[in-house]
Amino acid sequence: MKFVLALLVLIAPAFAADPKAEKEVLALTETWRQAMLKGDAAVLEKLYHPDITYSHSTAKTEMKAEAIANATGPGMVLKGLELRNIKVRVFGNTATVKSQGDFTTAAGVVNHLDSLMVWVKTGKDWQLIARQSTKLPE
Repeated sequence: MKFVLALLVLIAPAFAADPKAEKEVLALTETWRQAMLKGDAAVLEKLYHPDITYSHSTAKTEMKAEAIANATGPGMVLKGLELRNIKVRVFGNTATVKSQGDFTTAAGVVNHLDSLMVWVKTGKDWQLIARQSTKLPE
């Protein structure tokens, strides 16, 4: 029992909340949201990790180049993107962002989605390495 308590004391700080990292990831999530609304490929290029897996609520999965092209191409830029219930959790150099949101397509269709984003810190920068979304029930 003493060993378990000693182990918990040693590893607990690794899972403690990191307010600075949480703020950084939250700010980057807003930067991503703005880039999606503006169709800003240069910003997405910087935010997306080279090995990103970007999965849509339709079950379509894209890698980096395709995800950027499909978010920024003619007739593809979102008209609206509102996020709510945003929860950031940081685990060392990895962070998750869980949220719900309304994504309005270029055609005006509103999708109500539950999303999970995974950010990884490489060097001094955070990059999005995975995103998965599912449709919320009507």
